[in-house]
Amino acid sequence: MIKTIQIQVSPECAEKRNLLLKKISKDFNIEKKNIKHLDILKKSIDARQKKIKINLKIDIYINQKHITKEEKTTYKNVSKAKEIIIIGAGPAGLFAALQLIEKGLKPIIIERGKKVRNRRRDLAKLTKEHIVNSDSNYCFGEGGAGTFSDGKLYTRSKKRGDVNRILDILVEHGATKQIKIDAHPHIGTNKLPKIIENIRETIINYGGEIHFNSRLTDINIKNNKVHSITLKNSTIINCSKIILATGHSARDIYSLLNNKGISLELKSFALGVRVEHSQELIDKIQYKCNQREEYLPPAPYSIARQINGRGVYSFCMCPGGIIAPCATSQEEVVTNGWSPSKRDFPTSNSGIVVELKIDDFKDFKSQGPLAGIAFQKKIEQQAWEMGGKTQKVPAQRLVDFVNGKISKDVAETSYLPGVESANLKELLPDFILKNLQKGFLEFGKHMKGFFTNEAIVHAPESRTSSPVRIPRDPKTLEHIKIKGLYPCGEGAGYAGGIISAAIDGQKCAQMCS
Repeated sequence: MIKTIQIQVSPECAEKRNLLLKKISKDFNIEKKNIKHLDILKKSIDARQKKIKINLKIDIYINQKHITKEEKTTYKNVSKAKEIIIIGAGPAGLFAALQLIEKGLKPIIIERGKKVRNRRRDLAKLTKEHIVNSDSNYCFGEGGAGTFSDGKLYTRSKKRGDVNRILDILVEHGATKQIKIDAHPHIGTNKLPKIIENIRETIINYGGEIHFNSRLTDINIKNNKVHSITLKNSTIINCSKIILATGHSARDIYSLLNNKGISLELKSFALGVRVEHSQELIDKIQYKCNQREEYLPPAPYSIARQINGRGVYSFCMCPGGIIAPCATSQEEVVTNGWSPSKRDFPTSNSGIVVELKIDDFKDFKSQGPLAGIAFQKKIEQQAWEMGGKTQKVPAQRLVDFVNGKISKDVAETSYLPGVESANLKELLPDFILKNLQKGFLEFGKHMKGFFTNEAIVHAPESRTSSPVRIPRDPKTLEHIKIKGLYPCGEGAGYAGGIISAAIDGQKCAQMCS
């Protein structure tokens, strides 16, 4: 028989099967010799008390042999099938393509950037030479923004679709099965590129196409229907259906749609800073210890407060990670963070952002639905000026930031292009600055030791989500006025991360078929 149990154990016990087997045998009165296999289904950390525990959900095979069942997705050869155009090879676009193949349709992906391996050279230029390739960077290229900025797989979007289905497909393409077990699964920037390459091979092997270095420059509409697309080399591709999955930073696409009179909506988002602490300090705070024990992973944190009627919260927290330059145009500075699979860097970082509202963009109302983008751009371009017109990031020690004091010296951080000591009061709008200052004080009360001048604040953290929504019919997922245009994923305003974007890609592909 198979018995499903929930058990709380020490971190060491969770990692050592012999200890785990012994405890299960004792707690559930099952003879060890009768336990033929343990299958851990879910794992989470309970760090609320000084003595940290691991929560496990386990299938126990009692006097029953465990037979591994690996059911792989069945794909069809679609090389001669009806074609559907997908714009963008991020998670929404890639998972849309896989779904189309399952449905017997041929995906043709148009991607402005390069293959995932070739993107590395442009990231190196961005980091070392401060040169931004506007088509190949942390946001654009095969795999999208998540590929080189962490690969976190945690989502709150479980009502939107089958999260486990997405995780299964990632495992089929090389991800560790641990992502199906951990409460907050994470692949890591060092491992995700190979998985993306494997997904590409599946798409091509089953008859799909992927065209890199092919930026969309026009969507041609006739009688409110998609007719064709034009690429940067003037190539015209006739088509009747497009899945538009371009990501939250494809500002040229928003401008294209707006200039053609295709409906867009102004959308709220969040903006703030990225703060870096030593991972050792975060471990001490979260695990209530002097030194993290070897069986515990580097500690994350998640924190939120309501301040002056706005949410102030941590975003994309990266334990054992670094801060990266994520600009998509030359004259701007943008920060983000990532961690490798082992999360073994000595520093941790997190976005700390303030909820924005539509009224906050009133100074840019002449930009219509692009007002949020104009708001973003002004801050990002000013940060570039403050950093000496380079990718150096304006930075301030945390206590100095809260007290409005310029830091005489800003320690070297994980942000490799470098930091420039600045008073961030000169960069951030007053309502964002004051809410962040109060937020950090509140966070310091909750996490003793968090509020320290050893922590460094980097600004801005501005690409938390799309400032624009492309409206679509909730039943058909087509644009509300343009037949055959399927706005999809994070860039369309319907997702917020790898998993939710992948789910939305699948849904759009299902509606296309």
